[in-house]
Amino acid sequence: MIRVMPLIAVFALAAAVFAGDKKEKEPGLTEEEKKILELTNKAREEEKLPPLKLNALLIKIARGHSANMAKQEKMEHILDDKNPTDRVKEGGYVASRTGENIAKTNGDKPETIFKLWMESPHHKENILREQFEEIGVGIGRNAQGEIYYTQVFATPKKRR
Repeated sequence: MIRVMPLIAVFALAAAVFAGDKKEKEPGLTEEEKKILELTNKAREEEKLPPLKLNALLIKIARGHSANMAKQEKMEHILDDKNPTDRVKEGGYVASRTGENIAKTNGDKPETIFKLWMESPHHKENILREQFEEIGVGIGRNAQGEIYYTQVFATPKKRR
């Protein structure tokens, strides 16, 4: 019995280390980002589409674009001569398909931003595109209190 207890303790410690390691690789979302993800997957569920999986690289890319838009005070898909596909590739994500939704507000709630996207044919098409499998959501703020939202949609390139 004495020999079993240390072995159990070693397994428990190893499990805790591996679980902690996984959490570090998945960045936590802000409440606003969580709400956008939740609304996106709810809209997809209503259309009988699979939910989009959160991807850490896409979150980083989305947050980077939102921060850059906030810094430059521009709501643009192309900034610094880079389009969404360029940013995804530069971020290290190997995609077969990409898409992006952006928005700017002076304080509207995520629900309002999402409603506006769903009322826009192109933005709605991105949200409900069956081929998209993964998503990143990012929010950036500037000194004037403006909030910039970015959704990055992608499908990983399948290895042959």
